[in-house]
Amino acid sequence: MKPKTRETTVINPPPSIQNGFSLISNEKLLGLYVTMLKCRLIHERIRTLIRQNGLAKTNLKAQNASMGQEAAVVGVTIDLLEDDTIFPSPGDFRPFFIRNLQLRAFFSALFNPLAPTSTSAAQLKLATEAAMLSKLAGNKNIAVAISGQSKSSGSWQKALTNAGIHDLPLIFLSWNHGPHEKKIYCVPVITVDGNDVVAVYRVATEAMAQARMGNGPTLIECVTESKHPGDPLLNMEKYLTRKGLFSEKFKTKAALKFRRELDAAITSPDE
Repeated sequence: MKPKTRETTVINPPPSIQNGFSLISNEKLLGLYVTMLKCRLIHERIRTLIRQNGLAKTNLKAQNASMGQEAAVVGVTIDLLEDDTIFPSPGDFRPFFIRNLQLRAFFSALFNPLAPTSTSAAQLKLATEAAMLSKLAGNKNIAVAISGQSKSSGSWQKALTNAGIHDLPLIFLSWNHGPHEKKIYCVPVITVDGNDVVAVYRVATEAMAQARMGNGPTLIECVTESKHPGDPLLNMEKYLTRKGLFSEKFKTKAALKFRRELDAAITSPDE
């Protein structure tokens, strides 16, 4: 049977998003920034641990690849509900931290050599299965699949096609994969600035609302300038400054508090 197609590939955010229809509270804006800051500090601490203690570099490549992707991961993950499921790229534990994974458990999972490994193909398969279970149950839960895998891979094509055919409540998040053919995956595509957490958050909010209403999956493609990549933290600081919400004192205080939490998690792993 020939898969059905959706004619519209969304190249820009929906009009409701572009026109600022959905307002974001100052509290949420600060929450987005602080969460990105914590993810950056975690990344820096991981690099320090590897360098100082000679820890296994199994996940270092994944951590390096995730540097600068805080806006995309935080924007899509921060408002997931308790019963939603997320399947990140292999080796990237930040989405679980954003969803309240304790820091001690985070570092244990990251550096435990006995922890089972996964692949992008396995994660995409699990995300599709979770979304199918939610659809059959009618519980309005959604699944999120985060992948840096090439769109040409068979597992990626299969996941997108299945999600589109069955109108699964599934959000795909990827980076810099270039233009998408309009009819091949049966899934609407929204491209967004991957260095702008506000833009990502608005797009993700819209996509999740559509999925919970039974309107099927969305592919969110975060685009960044490869030659002159921006820093999502710096971009958000400038944005918050224009709104009168940011100061270096605020950043210093938030960073100091979280560094202390990191210290406690690393020095007292068994507590």
